[in-house]
Amino acid sequence: MHPYSDGNGRIGRFILNTMLAAGGYPWTVIRVERRRAYMSALENASVRHDISDFARFVAEEMAASAELKGPKR
Repeated sequence: MHPYSDGNGRIGRFILNTMLAAGGYPWTVIRVERRRAYMSALENASVRHDISDFARFVAEEMAASAELKGPKR
């Protein structure tokens, strides 16, 4: 679904992060160098109705974001 002419991906990632934050998870950055893997995982979820690759991808990016952020103080 692409309701807007521009910004659909940003809106989707914002909603993803809002949901993660509501569950107590860290704000997660999808790194530019991982865009191809992100798009592939998203495609599998959309076309094959299999979210396992996407869930794994998000978990990996959450871990990477947490490492960049450092420990809670």
